[in-house]
Amino acid sequence: MNKRPETLAEAPLGRESAYPEQYDAGLLYPIERAANRAPLGIEAGALPFIGEDEWHAFELSWLNARGKPHVAVARFRLPAESPRLIESKSWKLYLNSYNQSRFASPAAVREQLQKDLAEAAGAPVSVELFDVDASELMPQRLPGECIDAQDIAIDDYTPSAEPLVVGDEIVEETLHSHLLKSNCPVTGQPDWGSVLIRYRGPRIDREGLLRYLVGYRQHQDFHEHCVEHIFCDLMARARPERLLVLARYVRRGGLDISPWRGTPGETPPTPLRLTRQ
Repeated sequence: MNKRPETLAEAPLGRESAYPEQYDAGLLYPIERAANRAPLGIEAGALPFIGEDEWHAFELSWLNARGKPHVAVARFRLPAESPRLIESKSWKLYLNSYNQSRFASPAAVREQLQKDLAEAAGAPVSVELFDVDASELMPQRLPGECIDAQDIAIDDYTPSAEPLVVGDEIVEETLHSHLLKSNCPVTGQPDWGSVLIRYRGPRIDREGLLRYLVGYRQHQDFHEHCVEHIFCDLMARARPERLLVLARYVRRGGLDISPWRGTPGETPPTPLRLTRQ
């Protein structure tokens, strides 16, 4: 049975509600990150990583000053150090509130989005608007080597760092898997994704790494915290000199999210989207 987390006890999420008719920033539902980070031993103000939560919104529309609809795709970036994340269903409802609202220009829409999201997250939020056929949105492939073809038996689908083992050889490599799956903490619905791991340090056993990633298959948590969980486990078990963990989740409700966490100095690959996003 899915249990609604205490952080969502008062949230108007996963319940029947009418779609908003007009712009309403009050629809955004921020959630403190600290509650989910505490079990990982992460203290506020002492993050062991840098990173961002990158979102794409594919169902953004508004009316211009004369009432004509305008559509766009938005890219948002929330810094990992922001004290709050924003629950995705509330974000979708908030974006829907733009549908019948008039704005003087796309720039005015972008400025309003930046203001509202920054207030909800507690930190500046980057907002970009793209035409729906912009070349920047074309799907690409994850860099590095896919580890999914390994023929192994798996019977444990809960997160455990035990499968993560390393050898003596120091390597620098980029690996990825398309077998990441976790479950929404609000509805229990499946969240499908791909994960990229780039590191320099003792070679990580690939069979153990795949077992570990598949272990999230029945885990209920936000996308952002799954990535932070993976990052912390890899740092503790593999002790790499450098590490980047990037997940690209399949869109749901017109939104996809791609959180990344890394050691200081790491940066993610050039912004990209995967085919199934």
